[in-house]
Amino acid sequence: MESYFRYDRMMPREYQRRIAENVIAKGNSLVILPTGLGKTAIALLVADKYLREGKRVLFLAPTKPLCEQHRKSFEELMKLEKGDVVLITGELNAEKRRGMWEAGRVIVATPQCVKNDLKKERMRLNFGLVVLDEVHRAVGNYAYTFVAEECRRSGLHLLGLTASPGSSKEKIEKMSELLGVKNIEIREETDEDVRKYVQPIEIRWETVEFPSEMDEIRKLLEQMIEERMEVLRKFEWIKAKNFRSLSKRVLMQVRERIERSSGGVKWMGLSQHAALMNLLHAHELLETQGASTFAEFFGRMEAKEKKSKAVMRILKDGRVKLALEKASQLKVDHPKLEKLRQIIETGKGKMYIVFVQYRDQVKKVVEELNKIPGVRAERFVGKREGVTQEEQKRTIERFRNGEFNVLVASSIGEEGLDIPAVDCVIFYEPIPSEIRNIQRRGRTARTRPGEVIILITKNTRDEAYYWVARSRERKMKRVVRGMQKMLQDRRKGAQSKLTEFV
Repeated sequence: MESYFRYDRMMPREYQRRIAENVIAKGNSLVILPTGLGKTAIALLVADKYLREGKRVLFLAPTKPLCEQHRKSFEELMKLEKGDVVLITGELNAEKRRGMWEAGRVIVATPQCVKNDLKKERMRLNFGLVVLDEVHRAVGNYAYTFVAEECRRSGLHLLGLTASPGSSKEKIEKMSELLGVKNIEIREETDEDVRKYVQPIEIRWETVEFPSEMDEIRKLLEQMIEERMEVLRKFEWIKAKNFRSLSKRVLMQVRERIERSSGGVKWMGLSQHAALMNLLHAHELLETQGASTFAEFFGRMEAKEKKSKAVMRILKDGRVKLALEKASQLKVDHPKLEKLRQIIETGKGKMYIVFVQYRDQVKKVVEELNKIPGVRAERFVGKREGVTQEEQKRTIERFRNGEFNVLVASSIGEEGLDIPAVDCVIFYEPIPSEIRNIQRRGRTARTRPGEVIILITKNTRDEAYYWVARSRERKMKRVVRGMQKMLQDRRKGAQSKLTEFV
């Protein structure tokens, strides 16, 4: 039967064809491909096989904007009739969704909708292929986990797509187990079959000194942090000598240990742990964002009507009052802001995305950049700030049309959204997540060489986070390559046994 894929509109690359052929031949697969190398095209080539057989396709993506993007890809790149591609998201009421599940040949939906409607028996899993985009989200209690499990049990062909599955061997193994993975397809920028399609990225640091004017505030916070750690050490809930070695994972483990205690000791421990978490966050804001962002954090704490005992104790501590007083008197802000100004001022005419970890700082960065003649910056934030998905789409469209040249984004700009490729991506601060690092980098060097600049404050956690992310990325590649080899060896073993039997 004639192919549904519109080769007149897009000619797949050789590696895309090869990966799609392997997915079809080898069964449930995990495809790991850097951003911009066309994971969706691979999914469409696999979907083509099922559509030609008269089978239906379910394509899952974690957000509505991503789902809309995929619907558009099917409509533009596949020879399908109007109404063959159906988009189902949480904005539709449950009764309306009931009839829609059976309507199209390709259903594009969010995992949450599928989970809800499977549980209420409003839909059937009558599909040949299920594609799970951004499949690294299939962990814990996320809807993806439930849906993937149901699809695997129903014997459907599963295809997971991601730019990065994470560096934890346990997490990658769980994800592979969940999908019933029999085949892993991974490509890196340096692999022979993709190298000619990859544009070079220049990655460089720009370092700044931590302002000596803020050092006194930092010392006050460190005293308070050390006091909380001393209490937690006394009860052997914590072993770390230095608070800088406390990762989020270690702090979660500490909390779990405290939870296993009983009586008054447990509640005292939880209160000390909560105070430590708040103080560590304040310390990070001071070091990486500046005194004003640090002060705003305490302002929000103070404004809360219901305050925990841990928060009340922090706010009553004379050292916090002194630190806030000193912060209000400072005439300097964080030197990163000035460094950012310099970079963008010298690169006028370029398109930039500036990734900023903390929402308070996004607004500040936009205000500062808009003071530069010839620079137009806008913020790109999520629903928590009251921005609808329609507004997000309009912002991206205006950016694409060149109405402004600097997009200052929170984490919402990292994943999957159809943001145009830019000349330069700037990390306002390094982040310890290899997944988010890969996604951020993928916003440049799509069709032309790109640049990534990482702002780092010397002798602060900025430096540690940079190296953590680098190390985790290397580890991720080692783990995935190891699993890929194991699956290949397993297949060879099964084939040789079959040959012996025959």
